[in-house]
Amino acid sequence: MKMKKIIALSAIVLTVFGFRNLNQWKSDPYHSRLGFSVTHLGIADVSGHFKKFDVKVTGAKEDFSDAKFEMTAEVSSIDTEVEMRDNHLKSADFFDAEKFPEIKFVSTSVTATDEKNKYKLNGNLTMHGQTKPVTMDLWYRGTIEDPQSKKSRAGLKVTGTIKRSDFGIGEKFPAPMLSDEVQIKADGEFVMQ
Repeated sequence: MKMKKIIALSAIVLTVFGFRNLNQWKSDPYHSRLGFSVTHLGIADVSGHFKKFDVKVTGAKEDFSDAKFEMTAEVSSIDTEVEMRDNHLKSADFFDAEKFPEIKFVSTSVTATDEKNKYKLNGNLTMHGQTKPVTMDLWYRGTIEDPQSKKSRAGLKVTGTIKRSDFGIGEKFPAPMLSDEVQIKADGEFVMQ
């Protein structure tokens, strides 16, 4: 009985001190962007972004090599600067925002590459009722102290390609009309909490 108490107490102490060493970061909505682009008719890129999204990052290492990422985006906040197109993207033809209001990403690992501060970000992306594993490129751009708030700010960029067909988005619109591949480009400024 005494041994069980010691083990339980040790586990609590390790958990508390372990979490205490984790840095908590939150995206600054005024200096962050979650963007995408697709190719229309094979000749022109059309880009857009989500106006409402949130990213939380936790990790102990300064270079973000052990970071855990959690992102949510509101589908209804999609913006391509053309209201008619935005409404179509929110409809059942594409994202079906009423039925699937959020896009979520949860990382599973960060893997170093040969380049300093550049990683492969692996995780599960949930969109349009489908969850699929994806791999993105992650670039840690550095950390500074904000001269006004005195809080630490870190810059991160995520880029990569996903296929809309993997998530059943826009199935009525074949690739010659609208590219299956969607380019993702997310720029984030994160504030240590």
